[in-house]
Formats: sequence, structure tokens, C-alpha cells
Amino acid sequence: MNKITKLGLLTFLISGALLAGCSFESDQSTGTEKTVEEETQNTDVKLDTSAVIEESIKFYFTANEGGSISKIDASSNEVVESIEVDGAVHNVQVSPDGKILGATLVPAMNHGGEDTHGEDSHGGSMEMKGQALFYDIETNELLKTIEVGNHPAHIVFTEDGKYALVTNNEDNNVSVIDMGSFSIIETVNTGKGPHGFRISSDSQKAYIANMAENTVSVLNLDSMEEEKRITVGSAPVTTGITSDGKVLVTTLNSENMLAIVDLSTDEVGKVEVGVGPAQVYIDENNQFAYVANQGTESNPSNTISVVDLESKKVTATIETGKGAHGVVSDGNRLYVTNMFENTVTVIDTKQNKVIDTFEVGEVPNGISITE
Repeated sequence: MNKITKLGLLTFLISGALLAGCSFESDQSTGTEKTVEEETQNTDVKLDTSAVIEESIKFYFTANEGGSISKIDASSNEVVESIEVDGAVHNVQVSPDGKILGATLVPAMNHGGEDTHGEDSHGGSMEMKGQALFYDIETNELLKTIEVGNHPAHIVFTEDGKYALVTNNEDNNVSVIDMGSFSIIETVNTGKGPHGFRISSDSQKAYIANMAENTVSVLNLDSMEEEKRITVGSAPVTTGITSDGKVLVTTLNSENMLAIVDLSTDEVGKVEVGVGPAQVYIDENNQFAYVANQGTESNPSNTISVVDLESKKVTATIETGKGAHGVVSDGNRLYVTNMFENTVTVIDTKQNKVIDTFEVGEVPNGISITE
């Protein structure tokens, strides 16, 4: 990820739980490996605002299940625009060139209430196709609306900017969108309940977490076919891939674990994290995986587990807001959506300290920053 501008700163039943906003039931307790816990509110931790860092990031965005996208000024952590939509926005992603924002939308007519993943509130969500939305980042203009499959979950661009992929959670497939023509050119089958995913840095493979099947589908983006499936554990929510393509990680929501996969052998190791892990993000040095522990709306968790990928241990646990879900980093800051209190927490990754928490739209889910 590029450095920040200034230092002033789904509906799918799984064991009776409904996939959409990633709020899952779990009776397991959090891991004991944690070493650091920081408060998120009323913190006195401040950064040296006299420091100068290479200008790069301008905005970051949150996908709000309540029907909006929050556009946030990265230098001030202030919401500068609320882009209203007719339905639930599940995920957002900034294109590699930083010019386009992609989002997945469950239209209002098939959305029966808040997307909370652990609450069956979606009514007739199988009745209507979902949509992929594309916006101009500078002007907020809606460039294109593309009909995809039932209950679209995550959207991710290939690093070469050629494609955007959307997981269709209820159709068990992925829509491949050509960004030159803004059209679907392929629909690739996956395992059951495809949800969060990442694409390798060479734009060759996509690693799709199949929540209803306990597997990760590996898609070959040259042949546009599923290459294989890796069994990882119970209810994988989303994945991460190291930049060298050697290590895959995925959150196991029902086990309170992070699975770490050696892709040369497909051998799976597990690290206990917090309750109800949702999204995960690997840092630019391939050293740490940041796991957002969400819990459920009725029993929310509120932490980030920092997992050292070499030692396979939790080296820090940082307190966030209730329902930590989406997570992304620019190398200096970690940005976390807190679903059950409508906020974003900003963390200094050098000190593992919270430096800001502020309000965004209703039920913030996915989060992405400009490249």
C-alpha cells in the first residue's frame, strides 16, 4: 500500500446463521496469546504532526449496510461525502490506479433489514440479482451499474487493473468484469457460499473463501476456471495472500482461528485469534496479518489480533469498537470498521496504538483506501 498523505492525522445460511454483514454466532472464547491491549476512546496518544511523509493517499471509503458509502479525507479523518444508494452496500474496493471505486450492492427490494450475518433478516433476498457499482473517485459520479449474481459479497480488482471480480454468495460463483468495457466476460464456479477474497500480486490467481464449504477456491484467471480447492477449516470468511504468492491466510469464523496455508504444499496451520474473526489484511512486508474480530451483534467482539506470520503467534491485541469487521492498511495506519457502533478506528501500526475513532454511515462493513 502507498503511504498516507499526512501524519496529522450476502445471504447464505451456514449452520442456521445468515451470511451478509459478517456477524456470526460463536461460543468459543478468545485466544490467550495476546500481549497488548489498547483503549479506543479518550486516548491521549498523538502522532508528531511535524513529520512529513510522501504525499499519496487522499481518501478512504466504507461500505455501509444502511445504504451508503462514506468517503473520508485521509488527512483529517472526516467524512467529506456520503454517497447514498438504494440498498445495502457490502464491500468497496479502490482500483489499482486510484481512479475508480467499486462496490457491491444488495438492492433494497430484496433486503429485509440490516445485514448482520448472524440474524435471519433478509426476507426475499434470493428474488433479485445484486449489482456491482463503479464510481469516479474524484467526482463521486456513478460510472456504471452492472447486474451480477445473487447476494454479491466482495469486489476485488486485479493488480493490472484489467478485471474486477465479484463473489456471488448465493449462486456459488464469481462474476469477472472487464474494466475496459464494463461488462461481464466470464462467470466462474466456486465452492459453496463464496465470500471474501484476494488476488495474487501477479493478477494470475484469486483465492475465494467458501463459507458454506470450509474451503478456499483457487481460480486461474488465465483459463478462467477453478483450479483446485483447499480445505482450511470451519466458515472461512475472507483471505489474504502474501505478495510473493507463497502464503495464504483465511479467517475461520466458527473456530476463532486464522488459518495459515503454505501454498507449496497446501499444509494448513492455525493460530487462535479473537471471537468471530471476519476480515484479515497482510501488511506490505508480509510480516503481520491483522485480523478483525467481530463476534455477533448480540455478543460483539472488539479487537484486532496482530499475527506474526513467521512465528505463527499473536503478538498484540488492540481494542477497537464493537463489531470490528473490515480492515485495511497503508503501511503506517490500520483502518477498521466497527459494524455495531457505526465507527472507524484508526491505529498507528508502528506502536499498535489507537489514534482516532470517528462516526461513519450505518453498519460499516468493507473498507478500502486510495492507492
